[in-house]
Amino acid sequence: MKDLDEIQPQNPDQGFQFPGVFEITAMGSATADLEHRVPAILAGLGLVVLADAVQVRPSREGNYVAVTASFTCPTREKYDAAHAALRADPGIRWTL
Repeated sequence: MKDLDEIQPQNPDQGFQFPGVFEITAMGSATADLEHRVPAILAGLGLVVLADAVQVRPSREGNYVAVTASFTCPTREKYDAAHAALRADPGIRWTL
């Protein structure tokens, strides 16, 4: 696997570049254990979640939580699969 410092975009003037490091945010119920489920879902797709790159932010009332994870992604197809897998989880309501 390439070192993160070695990953360079193919065309720096264009949107998403693969391979690359991306963030994905999943939002859902505060009781759904998303802090552990989001990284597990991404790892289940063969994506590498960066160590110490998972952030958790509860809603003001504490009913919902937003979990943001950074991960390396080799292709656009894998990136789209990550969103689809997270949205398919019953504890997740939205992804960004």
